[in-house]
Amino acid sequence: MLGKKMKIALGVTGGIAAYKAAEVLRLLQDRGVTVQVIMTRAAQEFVRPLTFAALSGQKVITEMFGEGNAEPNVDSAVEHISVAQGIDALLVVPATADSLAKFAQGIANDFLSTLYLATAAPVIVAPAMNVNMWEHPATKINLETLRARGVHVIEPGAGYLACGMVGAGRLAEPEHIATETIAILGISQDMVGETVLVTAGPTYEPIDPVRFLGNRSSGKMGYAIAEAAIRRGARVVLITGPTALKPPSAAEVVPVETAEQMRNAVMAHFPDADVVIKTAAVADYTAKHRSDQKIKRKGEMMLDLVPTTDILAELGQRRVKPAQVIIGFAAETQDGVSNAREKLRKKGVDAIVMNDVSRVGLGFSSDRNAATIVTASEEIEIPEMTKLEMAQRVLDLAVKLRASIRSEVTSR
Repeated sequence: MLGKKMKIALGVTGGIAAYKAAEVLRLLQDRGVTVQVIMTRAAQEFVRPLTFAALSGQKVITEMFGEGNAEPNVDSAVEHISVAQGIDALLVVPATADSLAKFAQGIANDFLSTLYLATAAPVIVAPAMNVNMWEHPATKINLETLRARGVHVIEPGAGYLACGMVGAGRLAEPEHIATETIAILGISQDMVGETVLVTAGPTYEPIDPVRFLGNRSSGKMGYAIAEAAIRRGARVVLITGPTALKPPSAAEVVPVETAEQMRNAVMAHFPDADVVIKTAAVADYTAKHRSDQKIKRKGEMMLDLVPTTDILAELGQRRVKPAQVIIGFAAETQDGVSNAREKLRKKGVDAIVMNDVSRVGLGFSSDRNAATIVTASEEIEIPEMTKLEMAQRVLDLAVKLRASIRSEVTSR
């Protein structure tokens, strides 16, 4: 685990717009959110549960007791309570007039309406219905009741409706629903429109077909930054060395193995990047001569090594966009801050995140980390926390640096 992922229960009720809930699900997943789908019986007349199960990778809840017509048991009888306690929000898309009425009146005769009463998490509804139903006094009163209780309403749009009428009641666009949901939950969207280039993991420098020079990097820090940037609305290009991690589904993943391959991939994507964060542990040396055949064991062996390209320093010298921010990572075992400050100066970048990898239980392969961020003007201590939490701290700095550089450029 890189950190706790946000989980949303997505309620789908029986309206023609039910199919659009599948797109909302995908957009939420792109932002790093885990989605549990609950469908009413009427919703299943418009979209099959299999669609949502395939997209979410999770069981779709369709019945109050058990699955389908299965006999109820203790687990299924209290499932609405466990779901209610395990979610960060309940989002209903589309919210029909019937579902709004149930919520407003406290009627709990299916899983979704019972979940609404059982959860203390924020509730968000995206209504969709015929214009006359939307404008009916009963619907208006129900919405007023729900708003007074703190329910967030994502207003429908106006236009041609499925019934052939024209007017209000059309489901808001899926992108708008996803963005509003994220905003309501307090997840910053300050990187929308930005491209973030992240490098992660180790590089492997071949000695022969079965041996290589490498390091202990797991890639967890870089993957956490990629996930955090996606949550904040950024387009993410993740250039990754060999790891056992599953990358965020919305990242554009470029797999590499050697330092040379990583350098080529970084340079290919560098012109589009607004922010570059290099967490990858790139090998400093590679074998001067690589054997095409396995080298047999014959006692002592000498390796001739040559330096690899210093990718971070090359980036610092070749900025190609205004306000382009470059942040490097440095694993240190002694004199960490002074070494980081020297790297900051030599490589010409905006910040160095220094990890003291001599600390037990942090850094390599761990889900937790601590660091000192060194910039030209300050040293920022980051106490021990999850790597996903640290990723947000690093991105906070990137946003701050971007704004500062923009301000300097404007004032010239």
